Amino acid sequence: MTATRPVQGPRLLLPGLREVYEVFVRASGELPGLPAALPAEVWVSAQLGTLEAAAPHAEGRRAALGDLVTSLRAAGTPGARTFLRGLAAIGPAEVRKIAASAADGMRAEEPSWAGDLGAVTPGQVWLIQEGPLDGDRIVCEFRYPDGRDLHAIAVRLGYGDTPTEIVPVGDVPALMTAARQAMQAELCTVQPFSPAAVGERLRAVLGGAQTVPDECYPALALARHRVSLLP
Repeated sequence: MTATRPVQGPRLLLPGLREVYEVFVRASGELPGLPAALPAEVWVSAQLGTLEAAAPHAEGRRAALGDLVTSLRAAGTPGARTFLRGLAAIGPAEVRKIAASAADGMRAEEPSWAGDLGAVTPGQVWLIQEGPLDGDRIVCEFRYPDGRDLHAIAVRLGYGDTPTEIVPVGDVPALMTAARQAMQAELCTVQPFSPAAVGERLRAVLGGAQTVPDECYPALALARHRVSLLP
């Protein structure tokens, strides 16, 4: 009689995805080497986008998120702890508390910028319109504590407020300079917009009730977090 080989690793809700979680754990090794919180948040958002795009339904996504936290906690590496900090900062609401608790219980070192994850303040909001058939491009500015690291989330909305593009912007001055040059050439209009109106609009668009194009998933979690901070 052949003995059954015991499964190595933590107990999971979706054990068939164990190898997938292990890929995420191994990839997290690059997180501590990133230079600042923003690229780390972009990285975490991309991983969350991969999970959400592959999940067959909301229940499956929640189970996968729980398993991911369990796998990262079991790994105990600096990258795993940083990944958990990112999940606690910008992940879906249902995973933030357990991710923070898991990270708090680990002893692995954290990068100096770990405390900046998710700690941003909204700034100016811009509406860029290139034409009646091109929809609206909304640029929302944010800064980390002490006014550091200005960045933005740019969301392009098409007909019926369907998101067609979500882009993190690291060089906001360059983006706005290009937009104003296009405006002077009468290729678009650029105007400040109400953060409260934009917040309500984008939360409705990105809240999960409607599907988004595949290319929007990598920045979706980051965008959801940022627009949640708007009035």
